[in-house]
Amino acid sequence: MEIQIIMNEFLGIFIYFAIATGLAVIIAGLSYVFATQRPDAEKISAYECGFDPFDDSRGQFDVQFYLVAILFIIFDLEVTFLFPWTVVLGEIGGVGFTSMMVFLAVLTVGFVYEWRKGALDWS
Repeated sequence: MEIQIIMNEFLGIFIYFAIATGLAVIIAGLSYVFATQRPDAEKISAYECGFDPFDDSRGQFDVQFYLVAILFIIFDLEVTFLFPWTVVLGEIGGVGFTSMMVFLAVLTVGFVYEWRKGALDWS
């Protein structure tokens, strides 16, 4: 009986992941089927990472790219706490709402701090 209740609670999350996975596979498949594959020098040149993709892997690189990537991962993972919070918001009431607002305030202060320190500026 208890397992059935738990399964019913997670059914919406399972459906969400199934639809997201299905859409990702369909879109990637359609892109592969219908896109023209004509690589040229401009397409295979370095774009965002700052170094040539087919160069020696032991070469020096700009650390700024990795700093921005790590900051993105940190803030992105913290934002994922919003998903379970929205699911149980009706049950946790004002205390849960207030605690999440404090969490978001701390997250915002951290983001503004990183922004002011210039960690997100690309030089």
